[in-house]
Amino acid sequence: MFKPAESSDTEDNEKITAPSLSFLQDSWRRLKKNKAAVVSLFVLIVFVILSIAAPVISPHEPNVQIVSQANLPPKIPGVNINGLNGTQMLGGTRVDKYQEQNVPKDTYYILGTDGLGRDLLSRILHGTRVSLLIAFVAALFDLTVGVIYGLVSGWMGGRVDNAMQRLLEILSGVPNLVVVILMLLVLDPGIKSIIIALAITGWISMARVIRAQTMKLKNQEYILAAKTLGESPVKIAIKHIIPNLSGIIIIQTMFSIPAAIFFEAFLSFIGIGIPAPTASLGTLINDGYKTFRFLPHLMWYPAAVICILMISFNLLADGLRDAFDPKMKD
Repeated sequence: MFKPAESSDTEDNEKITAPSLSFLQDSWRRLKKNKAAVVSLFVLIVFVILSIAAPVISPHEPNVQIVSQANLPPKIPGVNINGLNGTQMLGGTRVDKYQEQNVPKDTYYILGTDGLGRDLLSRILHGTRVSLLIAFVAALFDLTVGVIYGLVSGWMGGRVDNAMQRLLEILSGVPNLVVVILMLLVLDPGIKSIIIALAITGWISMARVIRAQTMKLKNQEYILAAKTLGESPVKIAIKHIIPNLSGIIIIQTMFSIPAAIFFEAFLSFIGIGIPAPTASLGTLINDGYKTFRFLPHLMWYPAAVICILMISFNLLADGLRDAFDPKMKD
């Protein structure tokens, strides 16, 4: 004979053993499984902290020129490794450049100096600060202008959507480089002109993605119910549409940051970006490129920094994409 289940046994079987997680908690749980994304996140946090603290932690003034100490190799106190001890090969003989140029014993440069005697480490810290500033401001424009434009276009539909999309096609047909050159005719070269150039066209991809997703969401039952109850379009967008698009918005923003960093470096490298003596990763690579055959470290170090930043942002963006929308892996 079968024994009837008691009420206590039924309650135990129906209990939920797994903890209840919110959307963000579940996304963070999935993100932690991606080791590359987690490592990239910590690397980026370190770079951001170093760039913010650059005026405080820089060992020297980045723009101060000491010509008598120009082109010094890296020197780390207490390290006797060739390439990091202040020595350099000249004519087949290793020479102590610090002693040869009569540099005071208590003066050293961890990454060496450039052709004008400026500390490379200090310039890299300040250059990273400038590059990240431009990238984050450009991402902020993508986040605001692109999201609002895409929401309005997707929600309104019809002729309004058609007209707004034609405007996007016109803007996307103009390359960013042409926009920057036009900005240089109006504004002085610098951070402002680069940010404006990125702000004019950088938000287009964000707007298109948000528009497509908005058109798909606006016909969902909970959106139709909110409209029936008399909710205004602004409240529907804030309370229902944007929370459901938060994952896509974060992912698109993360992908736009390395694109902005690379664009700024490219402009500075070809000489129409950040003007001298202000340092950015692009200007540092350009300066090192000129003397690469004789002083390769002047280009290797800033190039390594920009490579690490680009790889970290892209790996983190990939991890966020998988964490916020696991179906995209299929």
